[in-house]
Amino acid sequence: MRIDKYLKVSRLIKRRTLANEACEGGRVTINGRTAKPGTEVKPGDIIEIRFGNNLTKVKVLSTAEHVTKEESREMYTIL
Repeated sequence: MRIDKYLKVSRLIKRRTLANEACEGGRVTINGRTAKPGTEVKPGDIIEIRFGNNLTKVKVLSTAEHVTKEESREMYTIL
């Protein structure tokens, strides 16, 4: 699954356009490498998202196309 879509589906970022902009701005990394919007994500990857002074670091547990709000919390664990 693409990183921009994963961030939206998992509700780490509210909209896909914002996820796209974050990736293009170099604020998202996967396993220590800067991610482009089309970079693939798989279970086990470590994602870091920087917004201002905030750093969110999560481990991907699963990727699913459509999930409910409750299920979206089970797609990752916060590190």
